[in-house]
Amino acid sequence: MKVVAFNGSPRKTWNTAQLLEKAMEGLASGGAETTLVHLYDLDFKGCKSCFGCKLKGAKSYGKCAIQDDLTPVLAQVMQADALLLGSPVYFWGVTGEMKSFLERLLFPHYRYAREGAAPSLFPRAIPTGFIYTMGAPEARMKECGYDQAIALNQMFLAKVFGRSEAMVSCDTYQFEDYARIDQDRYDEAVKAAQRDRQFPLDCRKAFELGARLAAG
Repeated sequence: MKVVAFNGSPRKTWNTAQLLEKAMEGLASGGAETTLVHLYDLDFKGCKSCFGCKLKGAKSYGKCAIQDDLTPVLAQVMQADALLLGSPVYFWGVTGEMKSFLERLLFPHYRYAREGAAPSLFPRAIPTGFIYTMGAPEARMKECGYDQAIALNQMFLAKVFGRSEAMVSCDTYQFEDYARIDQDRYDEAVKAAQRDRQFPLDCRKAFELGARLAAG
């Protein structure tokens, strides 16, 4: 089983990356081979609305026509047996790099289909998982509607690939030194205690998500 994981955070060792690593450990426990792609290392942009992926009879039909650093990555997706995505929540949504990636990942396979017709051009059904991290507590996540944005991503991932599940790690420790940051909403000691208590549990949840993906 081959799985491609995508880190949509600019940080390679912080909350999102750590949870992705735990999920990949869960995948490995089920015998999966994993490849991790750091989206911020790549030079690419979002969808250009060229509709090359929708042009009947074209070589680009059903795949993105743009040629850039994302092209070989999207080719890997075509061979994958599962996908794992991760992103922090920046300003009410996923990071800009992850949003651009989702456009390029999903739209080439998504059909403008009538009701009841197959919504996807992807050749088979594969499971997908998405890990979200955010500094906001769970109650604040719902107040701000973050859960609705997450549900929308899951809906389109499921339409294109067949199945998707999400995991959210809330109230994360955001900075190495809160005293140097212009903010007065969070208490560093409270945040540190929350991380010590909750983050190990979230790591376990990420491992279990990976194990479920490996099980198909």
